[in-house]
Amino acid sequence: MSYTLKSVDPSEAQYTAYGGALEFLYNHDPECIIHGPAETGKTLAACWKLHIIASKYDNAQLVIARKTQSSIYGSVLQTWERVIDGSPAAAYGGEKPQWYDYPNGSRVWLAGLDKASKVLSSERDIIYVNQAEELAASDWETLITRATGRGSVIPYPQLIGDANPSHAQHPLKIRSESGSLTFIQSKHIDNPTLYDPETGEITKQGIRTMAILDSLTGVRKDRLRYGLWTSAEGVIYGEYNFETHLIDDFIPDINGRYFLSVDFGFTNPFTASLWFINNDGVAFLYKQIYHTKRIVEDHAKNIMKMIGPVKIEAIITDHDAEDRATLERYLGARTTAAYKSVTPGIEACKKRLTENRVYFMRGALQEIDRDLVDAKKPTCLIDEMPNYRWSDKKQDTPIKDDDHGCDDFRYFIAHLDDIGRKKTKIQTKASVQNYITSAEKKKELIPW
Repeated sequence: MSYTLKSVDPSEAQYTAYGGALEFLYNHDPECIIHGPAETGKTLAACWKLHIIASKYDNAQLVIARKTQSSIYGSVLQTWERVIDGSPAAAYGGEKPQWYDYPNGSRVWLAGLDKASKVLSSERDIIYVNQAEELAASDWETLITRATGRGSVIPYPQLIGDANPSHAQHPLKIRSESGSLTFIQSKHIDNPTLYDPETGEITKQGIRTMAILDSLTGVRKDRLRYGLWTSAEGVIYGEYNFETHLIDDFIPDINGRYFLSVDFGFTNPFTASLWFINNDGVAFLYKQIYHTKRIVEDHAKNIMKMIGPVKIEAIITDHDAEDRATLERYLGARTTAAYKSVTPGIEACKKRLTENRVYFMRGALQEIDRDLVDAKKPTCLIDEMPNYRWSDKKQDTPIKDDDHGCDDFRYFIAHLDDIGRKKTKIQTKASVQNYITSAEKKKELIPW
């Protein structure tokens, strides 16, 4: 099956589907997800399916959805706009479009489930969920009620999606095993940019891509390289449940308690997390910076924007004295050296997860690091949590790989719950002040 970017006439084909992508395009089951390793063309196939249907059927009402509205624009929308490039589909809504109209009256809406009342309050012909593994069972079941075929203009209304493999007990995996949801697997050989469809030989791009995927470790390699729905062995935060601990947008009290925690990095990610504490002492990760290859001064500017008008009760940081001094100078506030004993800090985090006294806002990440995306690395704390594991070589020691957000998380919880604060003898002021010039010493730091 082939289609063109500029016309739905197959005789002018520029896109050809293979393997799982081809099966997915033809599938008419009420519920269907194309799943498989990274870089197999899942999202491209799904976007093409929507474009074909919107072009073929007059007045069709279609939806591109993700768990959060903000995550659409830096991900699936880029693929969608490549697909419709040169077609008569027109975007409405400025830099962040709300929908796309076709000359035949069809419309493709954009919707996040966190802001879905307008788009998903009515029946739709096709609802396509990008990265469906992010959804809870209740999310998927709600969407089913919006694609039942009531008032449909196409003969096969569907709820469809693409997904990277997640843990073995994911509700969508279980739903597929029950027979309610059709799973179609895509493979690397299905992607003609990786493997020549005529000879089956790997391409130059394929060599580069597969080298990146082969370099992954642990459960990320199992999922993104081999396409396995599997759980990490020796996972540290087994209490973490994405259906429970991930929340959508909420509005905290601007006059409430706020903390900032920081883990320094350059080649590895620099993380800075803004935490809100409610009146019951429950902690919420409200906003987060997670980025590589930027100096502390640049991060400090972004931290100021992230913090905005709220008052910070304490800034808890990793121990690098020079980086702490730089951060203090630019933020105009003192920092507190984190309590870094690993086991007590992890136990405190596990206790809060067990008691449901810590939550993570799904849209907390302020800017996605495209280098991390390309390297198939975690892009935020939420990405790290399922793969944060104990080492099988050294007892009670986490694997030091893709753990920067988890370190940041541990620093904050240890501070908030006063874990070992009285035991530590780390200097919190003298080591930092050594890096502040005499002129700067004369300036009064703002006591946030």
